[in-house]
Amino acid sequence: MTTGRISTWLVAALFVGAGIMTGCGSSGDDDARAGNRGWGGDRGGKTPSVEAVQARFGALPLRERMSGTVYARNQVQIYPEIGARVVSVNVQNGDRVQAGEPLIRLESDTYEQRVKQSRASLRIARANARSAEARLKELQSQLRRAERLAENEFQSEQELESLRAQVQGAEADLEQARGQVEQAEATLEERQTDLSRTVVRAPISGSVGQRNVQVGQRIGPDTRIFTMGDLETVRVEVGISDRMMGKIEPGQTAQITAPSLGDTVITAEVTRISPFLSNDSFSAEAEIEVPNSGGALRAGMFVKVDVLYGESQEATLVPLAALYEDPETGARGVFVAPTLGTEVPVPSPDSYNEDEAPALSAPTPTTFKQVEILAEGQQTAGVNGIEPGQWVITVGQNLLSTASGERTDARVRAMPWSRLMALQRLQDTDLLDRIMKRQREAARQRFGTASTDRDSAADTTDTSSSRQMPTSSPATQDTASVMLTSG
Repeated sequence: MTTGRISTWLVAALFVGAGIMTGCGSSGDDDARAGNRGWGGDRGGKTPSVEAVQARFGALPLRERMSGTVYARNQVQIYPEIGARVVSVNVQNGDRVQAGEPLIRLESDTYEQRVKQSRASLRIARANARSAEARLKELQSQLRRAERLAENEFQSEQELESLRAQVQGAEADLEQARGQVEQAEATLEERQTDLSRTVVRAPISGSVGQRNVQVGQRIGPDTRIFTMGDLETVRVEVGISDRMMGKIEPGQTAQITAPSLGDTVITAEVTRISPFLSNDSFSAEAEIEVPNSGGALRAGMFVKVDVLYGESQEATLVPLAALYEDPETGARGVFVAPTLGTEVPVPSPDSYNEDEAPALSAPTPTTFKQVEILAEGQQTAGVNGIEPGQWVITVGQNLLSTASGERTDARVRAMPWSRLMALQRLQDTDLLDRIMKRQREAARQRFGTASTDRDSAADTTDTSSSRQMPTSSPATQDTASVMLTSG
């Protein structure tokens, strides 16, 4: 109920502005043309004006819509590994850097002094090791001489054992000295590493942003200074519920939209899906990698992701705006103009000009037909109950009769399918902004600058109240339809 009505009201609302603009001329010729170019039918208001498109035949894509978040490839947050005062910042938000380029420099005096101390300690340790090695060599020489004398009984066994003990002690001293050398080398290497960390370098090639550091600021390992990532390729992450796990698979087509993209739809493929569901959200993480050389997607954006996982059975396809629910009976169906294009000629709707809309047809009968909705997509529904090629009314249904067998004559404006699809994708705020712009332009042409200034003062109030207008009730459709015919 709500999707069709919301779409109907959105499309109707846009042409409220169009009706105001085309129907506010003051001359008699403008009034005479209102029946043909504007909304509202003839001057007596007996023949309503509506819009229609031709139903199609085909399969409706089956899709799941989810919310996603955009991340840059290799997106990381940069933290310093040591604490010190910042002496220079070498990059700004938006700069692109290569891996290894310096981002900031920290005060290094303390770390340089530590390196000097470690080098001195290393020299002392090496000197002690050389002394211990010389002492060991001397005792080993004495031991060899004593062993030769002992063979000829010129050296007592007690003196020989004493020399052997001294040699073992010297060997231990040398081993300890060598350990001290290794320890001093490790300390020097560690302090040289700390000194090198006073220059924070880019870990990857990419763009920097979210700067959070200033010269003179003292920072530490818990201070995030930048966020980095490669925006040439971005990653869109979406949550896949357990219900969707059997439908969505890697390789399926994903369509990405966002308010900032306007009518642009970015097509990619599901890259990978985690096999594990979160204990908190009971959903798995799916990733979609998207080439982003044009920079349309920015890290941190929230987007809508439609994953196409199959097709419905082939059926008659109509726009969601064509679906109408009778507020009295609850019957769902569409209005058709059976003689349009056969007995009643219709101008070609292949193209659309914003300034010159297609002409209205001569009065033609319309009837309400209940339909069975087989599948409902984002902008299109597959139905049973009407034939492909029939003209279905998409704007102005509330001006027609839903009584069974009762016909209502209407003047029909034939519109291209692509135009209606574009209108259904527009956001409410886009429509309201366009309506307000047309109203101001119409007022300027008709009344001059003074009245336009007065109207502009009320734009904010009008816009805010319009945004709160309920779009799912029959009363809303009645109001929009009456406004269509009163221009």
